[in-house]
This record gives sequence, structure tokens and C-alpha cells, in this order.
Amino acid sequence: MIEKQLLGQWTDDLASKAPVPGGGGASALAGALAAALGQMAANLTVGKKRYADVEEEMQQSLFALNILQMELMALADKDAEVFAPLAAAYGLPSGTEEEKTKKAQVMEEKLLAASLVPVKMMEKTSAVLDILGLLEEKGSRMVVSDVGVAAQMARAALNGAVMNIYINTKSMKNRETAEELNKKAEKLLKEGTDQADAIYNRVLEQLKR
Repeated sequence: MIEKQLLGQWTDDLASKAPVPGGGGASALAGALAAALGQMAANLTVGKKRYADVEEEMQQSLFALNILQMELMALADKDAEVFAPLAAAYGLPSGTEEEKTKKAQVMEEKLLAASLVPVKMMEKTSAVLDILGLLEEKGSRMVVSDVGVAAQMARAALNGAVMNIYINTKSMKNRETAEELNKKAEKLLKEGTDQADAIYNRVLEQLKR
């Protein structure tokens, strides 16, 4: 599991020929890093007299971001878990009509499972961005650049996760389900990247003053 590995080992695994971890896991990790940076910003705001009026909001942000970080780390592992049975399904025999039917059924199940994980990544990352917006507005000015970096990490997570949805939904036979997932992903991507860009641009304006 990723949380029990040294980051160097995990990135070495990412660089190897092994099919997992891959882009999905890297996307989840980017989201987790965004949540972690958000916690840093909140931690450096908590307890400061200058920000006493937002103390409760910062404490709540810390709690929520910690949970989101753990959930995104877990999704990095889940992404690897759902890939293995999908890869195995591609190798199922299809010599007879019965085998073809069985393979198609299994493929559909595994493609759906492999699509739902990155959808959850996008949902969790969107929740991270909601909190980053608060931190950019009300958190310590000393770490506003870190909030900007977090927004960019979250943006990368969204753009990475959506590709992992599309690569699976394009192979699904149930086009109604596939299109529902695609539409949800498109909405999350549009809203999330717009939000990330807005946070990032506001941070840049503050840093240039």
C-alpha cells in the first residue's frame, strides 16, 4: 500500500515496466498532495492572533483535508486493485459463443469498476479545491503560494483522473452508462479546473503586488 511505502520506492515502481502504479495512482497522489499542502496552510494559520476570527474554519479545514488526503491515498491503491482484474478479463477465452458472452459480461463489470475509481478521485479532489478556496481567501498570507501550488496539484489530479475514465468508458458496451460517467467527469473537470485556475490566478496577483 502506498502509505506504507517510501515515496522513492513508489516512484521507482511508477517508473518501472510494471502496469501499476500508473497514471491513475499518480493522479490520486497529486490530489493527496494538494490536500496535504492545504493542511500545511491551515496549520500555519491556526493559533495566530491575526487570524483568530477564522480559527474555527481553519480547524474544520484541517479535519476535512486530513480525511480527504487519506481517502485519496486509498484511491491510489484502489486504482491498482481494479486494474488487475480488468487486465485479466482481456485475456479471457472467446472461442465459443458462451465464452464470448461471459467475457463481454466480465469486461463490462471490470470496466465499470475501473471507471468509478477515478470518478471518486475527481469528487474528492473537487472537495479539496473547495477548501483551498477558503484557505486562499482567509488563510495566512505567509503560505498563500503553497495554496497556489496545491491548486495546481489538484488541477493535475483532475486532468489525470478524467483520462482514466475515458479510456475505460470508450470500451464499454453499455453506452448509456458510459455517457453518464463521461458527462459526470466532464462536469467535474470543467468546474474543478475553473476553480483551480481561479485560485491560482488570485494567488499570483497577491504575490505580484
